[in-house]
Amino acid sequence: FDWAVKKLLRHKANFGILSGFLSELLKFDVTIETILESEGNKQHEYDKYNRLDILLRTAQNELILVEIQNDPENDYFQRMIYGVSKLITEYIKEGEPYGSIKKVFSINIVYFGLGQGEDYVYEYKGEFVGLHLGKVLRPTPTQQKNYKIGMIADIFPKYYILKINNFDDVAKDTLDEWIYFLKNSEIKDEFKAKGLAEAREKLRYEKLSDVEKQTYNRYQENRRIERSVTDTAISNSLKKVAKNAILEGVSNNIISKITGLDTDFIEMLRTEPDEED
Repeated sequence: FDWAVKKLLRHKANFGILSGFLSELLKFDVTIETILESEGNKQHEYDKYNRLDILLRTAQNELILVEIQNDPENDYFQRMIYGVSKLITEYIKEGEPYGSIKKVFSINIVYFGLGQGEDYVYEYKGEFVGLHLGKVLRPTPTQQKNYKIGMIADIFPKYYILKINNFDDVAKDTLDEWIYFLKNSEIKDEFKAKGLAEAREKLRYEKLSDVEKQTYNRYQENRRIERSVTDTAISNSLKKVAKNAILEGVSNNIISKITGLDTDFIEMLRTEPDEED
């Protein structure tokens, strides 16, 4: 599914799918003009499967950064700020007035516990509020006309966080249908969200070209290798913890509770000779 999502969201031929998802999330129709290429967007045989970032430009010349992250990062909020700030500075030409800076949307789809909260969709709405009168700062009529805004917040970046693992698998609206798809890699027949019907067809393995099937199979093999390396490292670490605990005279039952290793395996470790460095 990770590979499929990359394929769906990266390719220009799938603009309808990606614009459908963004339209459901942002609550207005999004027309994608182009995918802006960068080093982070280039797909190759050994591309990491735990992260995806795509930069889009809409027909309204707005920038949309879409990130999918599987592995937890404690400083992910700060990374969001950095990503948008870097984006703004990279896409304003030297000598251009600041008024030419376009709206930036940062869409973050995470599969780990980011922050504390039970909801599965979060929208950041920044406003300047007076410390004494408690009123929201408003744009002047000239600013409203020149920049086509109704609030100061319309100028500043807008952040969305989708905490996929918090979703309860009950699709109450079309956005939920997309989140159900992102969580379960399944599109139900009754789903009506924009882009999902096209996504269902694109995800069929038998519809892939021979080259795409080869790419997918290599991708799966790379995932298996990465998982095998990770599992081996974890196993070796647990064995080392268990052996150290054995040397300290800890019982098999307690070692099992700490490491999750079977007591019979721990008993075997007691008689296993130490490996030479």
